[in-house]
Amino acid sequence: MQESFLYILRCCDGSYYTGMTNNLNRRLYEHNSGLNPKSYTFNKRPIELMYYTSFTNIYDTINREKQIKSWSKAKKEALIDGRIEDLPNLAKKDFEKK
Repeated sequence: MQESFLYILRCCDGSYYTGMTNNLNRRLYEHNSGLNPKSYTFNKRPIELMYYTSFTNIYDTINREKQIKSWSKAKKEALIDGRIEDLPNLAKKDFEKK
């Protein structure tokens, strides 16, 4: 199977974009050059690659991308920073009234 990549970009406005590709260097070039005016990153350049991982099964890549896209900004930052132990707690909601 062909290798595929899941990646997280930080945009110039501080937001994160999560995507997948089979050619990471080409895809980063496409994001930074603004080839697609309708893309999320078009008006948020320059972008910076913050995290990536590779998979040999495209379905694993797709599933992981869907999972991470649903995460909060704090949870994405924990992944980017390598704070794997924080991920479960960031998935929990705080129902205490403050």
